[in-house]
Parts: sequence; structure tokens; C-alpha cells
Amino acid sequence: MSNASNDHSSKLSAPGQSHSSHAAIGSEDTGHGAEHCHHHGEHTHREPSEVEKRHGGYICPMCAGVWSPVPAACPMCGMALETVAITADAGPSPELIDMFRRFWISAALSAPLLVVAMGRHMAPDLFAAAPARMLDFAELLLATPVVLWGGKPFLERGWSSIRTRNLNMFTLIALGVGAAFAYSMVAVLAPGIFPASFRDESGAVGLYFEASAVIITLVLLGQVLELRAREQTSGALRALLDLTPRTVLQINEDGSDSEVALETILTDGRLRVRPGDSMPVDGIVLEGRGSVDESMVTGEPLPVEKAVGDAVIGGTLNGNGSLVIQAEKVGADSLLSRIVQLVTDAQRSRAPIQALADRVAGYFVPAVVASALVAFATWSIWGPPPAVAHGLIAAVSVLIIACPCALGLATPMSIMVASGRGAEAGVLIRNAEALEQLAKVDIVVVDKTGTLTLGRPVLVAAIPAPGFEEAEFLRLAAGLERGSSHPLASAIVDGAEARGISLPDTPGDFTSVTGQGVQGTVEGRTLLLGNAQFLDAHGIPNKALVKQAGAHRSTGASAMFAAVDGKLAGLLVVADPIKETTPEALSALHAAGIEVIMLTGDNAATAAAVGKKLGITRIEADLLPEDKYAIIQLLQAEGKVVAMAGDGINDAPALAQADVGVAMGTGADIAMASASVTLVRGDLNGLVRAIRLGRATMWNIRQNLFFAFAYNALGVPIAAGVLYPVLGLLLSPMIAAAAMSLSSVSVISNALRLKHTKL
Repeated sequence: MSNASNDHSSKLSAPGQSHSSHAAIGSEDTGHGAEHCHHHGEHTHREPSEVEKRHGGYICPMCAGVWSPVPAACPMCGMALETVAITADAGPSPELIDMFRRFWISAALSAPLLVVAMGRHMAPDLFAAAPARMLDFAELLLATPVVLWGGKPFLERGWSSIRTRNLNMFTLIALGVGAAFAYSMVAVLAPGIFPASFRDESGAVGLYFEASAVIITLVLLGQVLELRAREQTSGALRALLDLTPRTVLQINEDGSDSEVALETILTDGRLRVRPGDSMPVDGIVLEGRGSVDESMVTGEPLPVEKAVGDAVIGGTLNGNGSLVIQAEKVGADSLLSRIVQLVTDAQRSRAPIQALADRVAGYFVPAVVASALVAFATWSIWGPPPAVAHGLIAAVSVLIIACPCALGLATPMSIMVASGRGAEAGVLIRNAEALEQLAKVDIVVVDKTGTLTLGRPVLVAAIPAPGFEEAEFLRLAAGLERGSSHPLASAIVDGAEARGISLPDTPGDFTSVTGQGVQGTVEGRTLLLGNAQFLDAHGIPNKALVKQAGAHRSTGASAMFAAVDGKLAGLLVVADPIKETTPEALSALHAAGIEVIMLTGDNAATAAAVGKKLGITRIEADLLPEDKYAIIQLLQAEGKVVAMAGDGINDAPALAQADVGVAMGTGADIAMASASVTLVRGDLNGLVRAIRLGRATMWNIRQNLFFAFAYNALGVPIAAGVLYPVLGLLLSPMIAAAAMSLSSVSVISNALRLKHTKL
């Protein structure tokens, strides 16, 4: 259940100030100026600073800008605050445990109370032997612990909402239950003070203990269901953190191993990862070779081979090889921790559509209180006897059935479930606004290198000249390139190794000629590797392969001639290949009615070749970072909702400017920091899933808001008694409470359907 207050941003105190009469703890006590009040756990109404976030604290899951250094209740919506950070060792929610205990005890007391109260009216003969006063006191004794203990959190929050003028659902619960219980208690303890207008035909004053107790029990049930749904999402995040081991094998300076706690590991520490163990941190392989299952993080089902120099991700499962790794990112900086923090932040963020619910709720609660007063006055003046008692029933029913819990839950529950669903699919949503904008995207702007393509050169072809075998000339060429640190050289070496070719030792007499090629000796043989001009300068004919080289260059690839002992040996083709998943993703985007534009800093010929392969007709090449930024601004000026997908440092400005910035999880950290969506697997199919998730989420939110508005539009008039003149029906407060809880359950259930959305 959630808030019903006005837009909260206007109620936030400035940093360093407390809201209302909150008492401040000196900043020297906490190191970061934390403030709170000891009365009922009140706290500051403001955004926490970055320092405070790192120190933890508590925030409201529903209301933006509410933070406290200690456990407390939100003064806006009344919800208990949650811890800022989710940790692997966090147990079940204390609020869930508390509400569950209160619910079962309240239900156990409400059941006999309901039997006594309803039995006295529906089967009076069964209770004829018991004195009426004794039954009255029995009801009082059964109802008192339910209302005053079971309902204590709601009564406290209701009183706080009135005192701070942040009216919400607990305002209505406290007023409704408090009025029914106080009226009934006075009727038992001092029945003589009531005039005739309060009495029925037999002269007795009606009691509504069962209504107040059952209302509390049903509200507790709603709280339990809601908290359990939120706990499931948090549990999924804790399961991610549980992937990392609690202890690790640290390699000491003398080469020995010692088992230490994970939290003691520092950057650059050397760790041993045995077969079957999980990677403790993000790091680099220093020794060993093996396959690593990264599916729990990237979603990629096949194990990934890791060798010296390869990066590993904390939480992934080492297969059959023993590895020594160097820690690079530990603790909160690790990929798993950042994933959890991104999802947590997204779940607690507010979509712009939530502002509509806030504005409506801000007027709704006062309107409901006014409606309850009007209903009470109308029944008291014109209702049948006992008129005032009927008026009280109508007023309490209006207050209870109109609790805006469904309205407050409509957006946050959908955002919470959708963020978790996205994380399962390898789509990390930074905030709720990104989900809303994803649903509206009509243009996707993509970078080429690293987004449409792999982002690194790969040997795609080795074409031997007459008289040479492919494997032999490639072996010699790769042996020569072992002396170079150029990216194209690395591609050739990696390509040869991937083909299972055993490479010669480091070349001798290695020389690099800038802009032309390299030369040296391998196993006593003289090798040249470079462009046509390089071979021409050494008098080596190369016309036999010039045509094939030109054909490959027209597709954006780099073609290099190889010569052995003065003879043309073959042609090596290196390219940045298109990702296998890219064509499928672009087809899905086009099918969804979304235009795709390529913006790249690469040359026009290469960009055109890639665009032709992928069916992208609108291409802008030779762009600087500020050019991409400006083009996105122009598209937005045309009224387009733009999603930008990129992976490099040069994409960061454009990612930040776009309505939705989408970063490849395999790209630069600055790109991920600038984007509102990160695709863990680093392919555009993730963007397709993100857009589908955004559309499904917004449709789900609209359904929830419709349920909430329709429920209140129908429920309040019925509770006020508009059907009484026609059908003789006056809604019981218990039925009103059941209907109110049912509306919350319907919204929660509808939001949980997002967990099974096909992406």
C-alpha cells in the first residue's frame, strides 16, 4: 500500500535541514550530517547525499526524497523505510515478519469476535443464555488487542499523516477504524449517554467491534501480500549477490595460499580459483586456462574460454581449469554489485506517470473525508432509525473503501516487477522514467563499432597464393605478427591460434614501417606483411590477389598481402564483423515500427558497407562525439523519442542526451554511466527486449490505474448508501474493508504478471 500525498518534491527539506520540528543530531556524530527525530522514527524529507548513500540508511520504497539514518516510517505514505543497500546476508524483511505476526494473531481474535457479533443478530437463540452485557464485554476484550496492537502501525501512521498534513491511506484507516472502535467502546462502558437517535427498536446501542477488528485484519493481510511481493524481488537480487563466495584463496607473497574473507580483498590482490569455484571478484587471468560459465550474469548459455589476460566476472562459475586472477574491481565496484544497485535504484525510482496518481491522490483523501462527513450528516438527518448509527456505518464504510492503496500501488509495483524481469533478461533499467520512455521510442540511433559489430578486429579470411598452403602461410604470418602490438597483428595471431595452428617463436630482425607493413625472419625465412605498395617497394608482384583484396576492402575490411622469401604467399583479411545477433534485432525493431539510424565516427565507405548488409538506409559517418549529440538534439526537436545505443567513450554525450541511453555491457564504463539502460550481453536483441518490456510495463500500469480509479469511482457512492433507496442496501464496513483489500490484491496480481512477460 502506498501514498496518497501531493507531489512530494515540494515537501523536501534542503540538505542540512529537518522537516517540521525534527531534532538534529550533530554532523560530528555521523560524519555526514544525518538528521532524525526520535519521536516515532521521524526523519528528514530529502534526497540523501552520495556520502550518506555509501553509509547506508533507509529510504521509502514509494516516495521520492525520503531518507533516514535509522529505521523509521515514511511521513508521506506511512510505509516502513527500507535499507538503501541490499546485501547478500540480509534476512527477511523485519516489517514483513512483524505484519505477518500481527495478521495471524489479529485473525485468531477476529474469528471468534465475528462469530459472537454476527451470531447475536443472525442466530439470537444460540446466545440467549448469555447476558447481553457479558457478550458486549467479550467483544470489547477480543477487539481491543486487534485494534490497539494489531492496528498500532496504521493508527500511528494515520495520526502522523494528520499532524504533518500528508494525508494518505492510513489517514482513512485510522479515522474509520478509530471512529467505529471508539463509538463501540463508549457504547459498552457508558451506554446511558446515548440519545434515542443512536438506539435500535429494542433500545440497544449498536456495536461495531467486529467491523473495526476485521478491517484491521484485512488491511494487515494486504500489507503482508504487498511486502511478500516486494520481498520476492529483493530475494532475486540477493540471490545474485550470493553467487560470489564468502571466502577466497589469497596468494601470499611467498606463494602460499590462505583462505580469507571476501571483504578483505583489495584491488590488485592475487587469488586462486579452483575448478568448480565461483569467481570471487572481477579480475584478470594471470595464470591458467579454463572455461567459465557466465550465463548467470550475461545470459550466454555456452561456457567462455579464459586464458592469460582475459577478464573474468565475479560470481561466474569456473569450470575445469585452475586459474590465478588479479582482483580489479571488488565490493560495490564489481559488476554484480553494480547490477544489483542499478535494479534497486530502478525499483525505487518514480515514473513520470506516477505524478498523475500523486496529483489525484492529493485531492482524493480530503474529498473522501468530506464525502464521509456528508454521508454521516445525510443519514443522521434523513435516515431510518437509528439514524445516527446508520450515518456512522456509512461514514466508516466510505473512509475504508476509499483507501487509495490500489492507487498508490498501481505504478510502483509494476516498476518493481518490471525491473526484476529486465535484470533476468540481461536488461538493466536505471530508473522508472527509462521504462516509460522505452514504451514511446520511435527512433533508435546506433553506433557502429561495438554496437552493430563486435568492436574488435577479427581475422575473417586467409587466402593463399598459388604454391602455398593456407595453414603454412598463416602460421608464418602470425609468427611474424607476434612481434607487433598493433590491433590488426593481434587479430592475425588470435585467428591463427583459433584455427589450432601452433605458432613459431618470436621473429628475428623485426621491423615496422609506419603506414605500410612489417618485415622480419621466422624460422630462417624472410617475411613481409603489408599493403600493395609495401610489396611493390620490395619488387614482389601481387596482382594475382589485388582484385580479391579490393573486393574485401569494399566491405570495410582491411586486406594485407603476405610474402615469403620474395614470393607472394597470400592475402590476410581482417574486419570488425557484424555481431550474429544484429540482423535479427534490427528486423525486430523494424517490425515494431521503429526507424533505425546509424551514427558512426568511422569512414563513410565502411559505414555504407555495414549499412547495406543490415538494411540501414539512413547513415551519418565521420562524426565527432559532439556531432552525434547535435543530431540527437535535432531529432528530438522534430518531436521524436530517441533511443541511442552505443558502447564507447565517444558515445557518452549522445547517450546522456537521448531520451533513452542504451549502453552495451561490454563497452566503456563511461558509456554505462551515461546511459539509463545497460544491455549485459552487449547485443541489440537486449534493446528489443527492453522496448518490449517498456511497452508491457506501461500497459500494465494503465491497467492498474484503471482498476484503482474505477474501484474508487464505484465504491465510494455505494459505501455512502446511494443504493439504499433502491435496493435497501447499506454496505457494511467489513465488506468495505474486504473490497479495499481486494482492489490492492488485484493490482498486485496484475503487476506480478510482468514476471512472465515474453521478451
